[in-house]
Amino acid sequence: MMDAKIDWSSIRLVAFDVDGTLYDQRAMSLRMLREIAGNVVETRSLKALRVLHAYRRLRESIGDDEIDGFDDVLVARTAEANGVAPETVRAIVAEWIEKRPLAHIRACRYPNIVELFSALNLKGKTIGILSDYPAISKLSAMELTADHVVAAGDANVGILKPHPRGLEVLMKAAGASPAETILIGDRIERDGAAARRAGATALIRSARPLDGWLRFSTYSDALFAPLFDRPSG
Repeated sequence: MMDAKIDWSSIRLVAFDVDGTLYDQRAMSLRMLREIAGNVVETRSLKALRVLHAYRRLRESIGDDEIDGFDDVLVARTAEANGVAPETVRAIVAEWIEKRPLAHIRACRYPNIVELFSALNLKGKTIGILSDYPAISKLSAMELTADHVVAAGDANVGILKPHPRGLEVLMKAAGASPAETILIGDRIERDGAAARRAGATALIRSARPLDGWLRFSTYSDALFAPLFDRPSG
């Protein structure tokens, strides 16, 4: 594990991944598992469950392959794998990945993230969001506000992490150079790799040591303390 010391005075843009970074994805998964199980019992159908499983699996492989215009490809492959129409895939994804989690996301929000966002604002830092999924509704449900929000599905991005295009778009919007940018995420193979390829600093949330990577465990860790310092006098 690299010693997680950051010169925050040199950082202009603090970018965050969303899923697993701003909220506890395991806690969310448990809540959604209960919901999908109830749906299976109610509908006596595994269709939604199977579509979601294929969608997530294929999304990972498409991210690995760095396919441009990934969304249409992902929907088409998921539809083919399940023998359903693309419109059915989009409807299931909209309900179970984009809409239903919003009812739980506030309860799964990590402690001290609101305070950190406030401290960043007071320090004059630009807060950015870089997500592989639509993020605006999630931020609203978590009662968080960012200066710039970029998602992989945006028209000017169209590709998943670890490709650095999304971060490059975010840095351009914020007017920040790679040397002035830090990306906080939870996956070294996605967030970490995207940051490094863009020339920015990566900071990974992890409870275990990560060789060669800056990491932290919680948003109350000491490396964030300088952001809460008040000017004397």
